[in-house]
Amino acid sequence: MRRCDREVKDQQGIADILTRCKVCRIAMQDDRGLYIVPVNFGYVFEDGKLTLYFHGAREGRKAEALRERTPVAFEMDCDHRLTEGSLACEYSFSYSSITGSGTASLVDDFWDKQKALALLMKHQTGKDFLFTRDEAEAVAVFAVMADTFSAKRRA
Repeated sequence: MRRCDREVKDQQGIADILTRCKVCRIAMQDDRGLYIVPVNFGYVFEDGKLTLYFHGAREGRKAEALRERTPVAFEMDCDHRLTEGSLACEYSFSYSSITGSGTASLVDDFWDKQKALALLMKHQTGKDFLFTRDEAEAVAVFAVMADTFSAKRRA
C-alpha cells in the first residue's frame, strides 16, 4: 500500500468498515475474460480472518465462473464524502475501503447455506432470519475465503 498513513490495521477499525459497507464487488475471470459484479454480502471476521458470503442465481456467468474455484478479487467502499477546495486540484474524496483476493467456493451443505444466508440478511437488514430447505435450495451461495486483504480510510 503506497499510502501507509491511510491503512487501517486494527481489527476493530476493519470490523467497523465491514459493518458499514453493504455492497461488495467480486472480480473473476472466465473463458470470456474478466468479469466484475456487485453483490450484497454477509461475512465472518474473526482472529484476522475474513470470509465473505453472497448469493445469486444457480445458473449464469457468475455462478459458472465461481464454480471453477478460480481466484477472485473483491472491493467494498463506504463513508463517501466530497472534500472541497478553492482550486480543482485541492478537491478530494473521503472514504473507507477494503480490498483483497481469495478463492470462491460453492456452499452446498444445507446448514452452512442457511448460516451464510442468515449472515447476509443480518448484515443487510439487522434482522435475524431462518431459511427453509426450499428457500436455501432456490439460490446458489458462495463463500470467498480471503487470502489477503487490506483496509484503508481517508478521513
